[in-house]
Amino acid sequence: MTVYSTILFDFGGVLSAEGFRHGLEAIGREQGLDPAETVRLGKEIVFNSGYVVGAAEEASFWEAFRRRTGITAADQELRRQILNRFVPFPEMMAAVKRLRALGFTLAIVSDQTNWLDELDERHHFFALFHRVFNSYHHGRNKRDPRFFTEVLVQLGCKPQAALFLDDDQGNVERAQGQGIQGILVTTPDQALRELEQLLAVDLLLQEGKA
Repeated sequence: MTVYSTILFDFGGVLSAEGFRHGLEAIGREQGLDPAETVRLGKEIVFNSGYVVGAAEEASFWEAFRRRTGITAADQELRRQILNRFVPFPEMMAAVKRLRALGFTLAIVSDQTNWLDELDERHHFFALFHRVFNSYHHGRNKRDPRFFTEVLVQLGCKPQAALFLDDDQGNVERAQGQGIQGILVTTPDQALRELEQLLAVDLLLQEGKA
């Protein structure tokens, strides 16, 4: 049985609701646009503009987004639609606390912007993790497999001792390509059940479970 010491978590879609996608969908619906296409454009722009790796400012991202979509809403309204939808999953945060108490090394590995820092100011989750690797500050994102290698080096962890949870299939596959065991997350319950099986620990999934 593989012994894991380190668990890496994506943020949106794993530790919290996926505010970027849900926010863009809501913006698209309100503006009479196709929600899926609005999300596709938002993702394309956030990566291509360099905003996701800290190479561009938020204002530049929104300017490009408005230009491509025809949306006229102000930056503050658009960002509100997104940030308010990043709501942490209580069951995931409870599991993180349990895993830390059991001695696992925990880290966030996220393709996020400065928004992740703002979200921590609201919800205070950084303190639950040993490290936070945010593409905005790291200068590399999870589309580059070297991001995973650099994370493991900084954590002093061998690939075979690490687990990675993400809701994006491509990210999971790139992590697995670096020798990391991946879990593709669809719901918090599914993610925690897989973690329980791989780690042979009780993450208190069931109400009243001791």
